[in-house]
Amino acid sequence: MRMSTTRALVPLLLVGGLLAAACGSSSSSSTTTTAASSSGGATVSVTTFNKDFTTMANLKAVEAAGKGKIAVILPDTVSSARYTEFDAPYLAKAFADAGLSTSDTIIQNAQGSDSTQLTDAQSDITSGASVLVVDPLDAGVGNSIESYATSHGVPVVDYDRLVLGGSRKYYVSFDNVKVGTLIGNGMVSCIANWKVAKPTLAVMVGSPTDNNATLFAQGYNAVLKPLVSSGAYTVAATPAGTWDPPTALTEFQQAYTAHSNINAVLVPNDENAAPIISYLKTLNIPAKKFPVTGQDATLVGLQNILSGYQCGTAYKPIYLEAQAAAALALYLRAGKTPPTGLVNGTVRDTVSNVNVPSSLLVPEWVTPTNMEATVVADGFVPASQLCAGAYAADCTTYGIH
Repeated sequence: MRMSTTRALVPLLLVGGLLAAACGSSSSSSTTTTAASSSGGATVSVTTFNKDFTTMANLKAVEAAGKGKIAVILPDTVSSARYTEFDAPYLAKAFADAGLSTSDTIIQNAQGSDSTQLTDAQSDITSGASVLVVDPLDAGVGNSIESYATSHGVPVVDYDRLVLGGSRKYYVSFDNVKVGTLIGNGMVSCIANWKVAKPTLAVMVGSPTDNNATLFAQGYNAVLKPLVSSGAYTVAATPAGTWDPPTALTEFQQAYTAHSNINAVLVPNDENAAPIISYLKTLNIPAKKFPVTGQDATLVGLQNILSGYQCGTAYKPIYLEAQAAAALALYLRAGKTPPTGLVNGTVRDTVSNVNVPSSLLVPEWVTPTNMEATVVADGFVPASQLCAGAYAADCTTYGIH
């Protein structure tokens, strides 16, 4: 079992029917400070990245000034399929479009193994990596990697997950509290639209070892707290948390067995939501009767949304995050300070008690009505896959083609 300092934070968010601690001071979690693009007319910022990667060409001079390899170590293929389908190819494209050769780029996946992730980092530094970009499996291995890198003079960019107590130079992610807020607001909207009487929720959470799960929970708990306090909503169960879909299903089944009046479940990602929805279908619960939320805009999640079994999903255009990470890594490789438009906020490391300079991207809430304009237009999920078979009629209904 992996342990980290994050484990102690999640129960504070959920114990006692939610939340006494979740919605208090933001100093316990994340602080976002918006900064304008640098006054020097910087052409690289979080607002200039796009799906065509055109901003990366503006970094060719930065790339030329640097030396050494940039190594990226992604975490797994279980918590989300995004890492192999999107992050890896997007990162490769971002580096290439900035002029970095493939011989100076390393992109790996630890396949869920702490020891592999640490060994990869050590091997990459031995092989000449002058910058690491790491999406840590948990804070434990993240700290080990960052301690080793620091001792060898190699700066680290935390990618997607912040290492609590770490020594990274920068953090790149979507605004994870905002992600949670979207999920919470999506649930509230869905309950109203689907006319759910006496909403009684199971509130799920991601892995207790993942700081992102803490931040997601901060966001959606803040939305739910006033509704619970007023008596409009009831929270019947708050399972321990996981990013493993079969475990999430077991947690929900146990909660539903103990509280048969549960009629909505807040789930923080599509992968965990999918088996729960399949289970609800076996109970003959019809569409648009039992709200379920999600995140990551997976194919199965989007199809569950189209068919009325999932309310929506927090979509994070990963091509934006990949470009921001690549840009920061290139500035570090060149020994240059990135523009303020790229480092547009901070996130609190609650273990080290420091604000980490961060590049924060903006997520979107996707429902059937804006699916065509977001995930389909971005090429994130092709309409040909989304609208296959039984989902063709749903796509026609919502103008997806």
